[in-house]
Amino acid sequence: MTIRPALPSDVPSISRIESDSFSNPWQPDTFASLLRREDGVRFLVAEEDGAVIGYAVLWWVLDQGELANLAVQELYQGKGVGSQLLDQVISHAEAVGVESLFLEVRKSNEKAHGLYSRRGFIQISVREGYYQNPREDARILVKYLPSQNSADPQENSGAAGKSPGNPTVRIP
Repeated sequence: MTIRPALPSDVPSISRIESDSFSNPWQPDTFASLLRREDGVRFLVAEEDGAVIGYAVLWWVLDQGELANLAVQELYQGKGVGSQLLDQVISHAEAVGVESLFLEVRKSNEKAHGLYSRRGFIQISVREGYYQNPREDARILVKYLPSQNSADPQENSGAAGKSPGNPTVRIP
């Protein structure tokens, strides 16, 4: 398996995975428009034997980022594809100076919540009734990344059981 930047030719495969994964899927035009953006977006795919099996979308403004989307083809779930995509997103976010990486996940999606928790994301809020089909709350999670300007890299790490201090939390 390889992880690489998404290409326009990947959009049909990405859209199929999206439709199979989410009750309110993004449209192909949304993915195509992300590929045309030059700044503030990292769009990755996981590929095996020439086929797209998963994808992730990161976007950011200044030091705030969001894992906007991550999905893996059902046949490949539980095999580390999502973990590798997430690790690449986190690494890129750190490289571009993101200090707070946010995401939202359905309250019932324990599998995804477990993945995010293992990577240091913590729940900071709930958005009631955020998802449709079916209507469900969203857990708002954040991972505090080491500040590029911090003398102590642990200061904003958000390590489990440790308060990240008194950060300013802005939910994108």
